[in-house]
Amino acid sequence: MSRCRTYRYLLQPTGRQRAGLETLLSVQCELYNAALEERRGVWQWEQRSVSYFGQCRDLTGLRALRPEVLACGVTVCRGTLQRLDRAFAAFHRRCRGGQRPGYPRFKSVRRFDSVQWEATNGWSLKTEQRRLALFGIGHVKVHLHRPIRGTPKAITVRREGRRWWVSIRCVDVPATPLAPTGRSVGIDLGVCWQVATSDGLLIAADRPLRRSAERLADAQGHLATKRRGSGHRARAAARVAAIHRLVANQRKEVAHQLSRALVNQYDLIVHEDLRVTNLVRRPKPRKDEDGTYLANGAKAKGGLNRAIHDAGWGQLLSYLAYKVEETGRELIAVDPRYTSQRCSSCGHVEAANRCSQAVFRCLACGYQAQADLNAALNILWAGRAQRGLVPVEGRN
Repeated sequence: MSRCRTYRYLLQPTGRQRAGLETLLSVQCELYNAALEERRGVWQWEQRSVSYFGQCRDLTGLRALRPEVLACGVTVCRGTLQRLDRAFAAFHRRCRGGQRPGYPRFKSVRRFDSVQWEATNGWSLKTEQRRLALFGIGHVKVHLHRPIRGTPKAITVRREGRRWWVSIRCVDVPATPLAPTGRSVGIDLGVCWQVATSDGLLIAADRPLRRSAERLADAQGHLATKRRGSGHRARAAARVAAIHRLVANQRKEVAHQLSRALVNQYDLIVHEDLRVTNLVRRPKPRKDEDGTYLANGAKAKGGLNRAIHDAGWGQLLSYLAYKVEETGRELIAVDPRYTSQRCSSCGHVEAANRCSQAVFRCLACGYQAQADLNAALNILWAGRAQRGLVPVEGRN
């Protein structure tokens, strides 16, 4: 099976190259909005759809009318049109699924921060010279902090604040299997303890957003006092964005370290099949007979949702998935129902077994343990039962 990986590197453009990249983003944003307007207009007046291939054919005639649009090559323009096509494909898929998605919207120049080259034309990576050659931009210096494995096929250049990054998508990435350890583990994810393992290890949640909450609130308050469109507001917004980037980088680093440690130590990793989107969904409003809104616990739920996002459950599981695939380990997701209510010693299930957030005490056999560790043991047992290593009705 062909493995695909994306490698992300920091770009270090010169002043002229930076200006060229800014112009490229502006032109591609205009192309995106024009292609969206064409799709909307044709559907409104002619009741038919415009395809991605049809819009690509129109690029030939655009060269004579707007040569600056294709100054960096046709490949990057096709990447912009494909981005719009994916937005419409996602919109129609959600409609068919019974959801109520928002219609694809026009993009602001300030928020259009990335462009894609979906083929190998228009760019080339020179690893020995540590340069990324972009047609129409030049040879941009790239910080290759780790070697690229596989065959590069497409790139995305993204602006994040004052920095520029390139993501290189590669195929046929060779596997790096690890020696078997003969160990298996169940992990329970939480907000107080980020990870509890069936081996009895408790890893405290890092909570980077909570650590930066005071600085972030101060920066957002400073931003609120600035006039829209002014240079002061732009600098204040950059300060807020920098704090958010710091928080995201801290959360990413913790997820990488945890996932790498688990993959190195265990052949089998079992976790709950969590639906994080459902867990952080806000509660529905409640009304009485007079139409007055009643308390629905939204404030408390908001704090829990913020803690779940800050813990980065989805990110950790995503990193585990690709590391497991790369190293030949095994990852199993099990049904999360009753894992916190079931006794890992005798199998008795009762909600009252969970005395508190931290304490589990079985009412049937008297077994007592830390609640998250008990859940991790149940998760491991469920994963081993799913593999047929233990009887489904048995314990341990």
